Amino acid sequence: MESNTSAGNSEQEFKRLYDSAFPVLFRVAIRITNSAEAAEDLCQESFFRLYEKNMVFVNPEEAKYWLIRVVKNAALNYAKRKDRERKAYQRAFKEDTRQVETGEAALVKKEASEEIQKALEKLPENLRMVLIFKEYAEMNYKEIGRVLGISEGNVKVRVFRARERLAAILDDRSNEQGGKNVS
Repeated sequence: MESNTSAGNSEQEFKRLYDSAFPVLFRVAIRITNSAEAAEDLCQESFFRLYEKNMVFVNPEEAKYWLIRVVKNAALNYAKRKDRERKAYQRAFKEDTRQVETGEAALVKKEASEEIQKALEKLPENLRMVLIFKEYAEMNYKEIGRVLGISEGNVKVRVFRARERLAAILDDRSNEQGGKNVS
């Protein structure tokens, strides 16, 4: 079939796929692992698996979505082996821009980042993943749906719920730390 794309079909096809998919794969992997080195390794491994298996896809987009699923799963496995991720979920972190970065401010920022990361880790995987895909892989709802095997509408609902739950977890944490006891 002429319309089929084979991962091992030609170096040129493989390079085109690599050039188009690697940036998305990397953004997904780095958000899950919070490690540039690990993200790059996981992306490289996914392309190696694709090439090694000489897989055939209907079109390059299908190959790209297969790679995204492979990287997502590999990154989740990597993250599970690690106790903590090194970077914070920066979108939820709100910094007072009027403050000059002092030693104390850096410590407060680090502690806040850790709290945000802990809050993110409390989200169920299905909600955490849609946020990572949406915010850091810059994927649209349709693409996320294809990767996860769910409808575009379901993706929108999950993104909304993930943002709501993350905000609630962060509010609860700040109330606990502030000595306020909400019953």
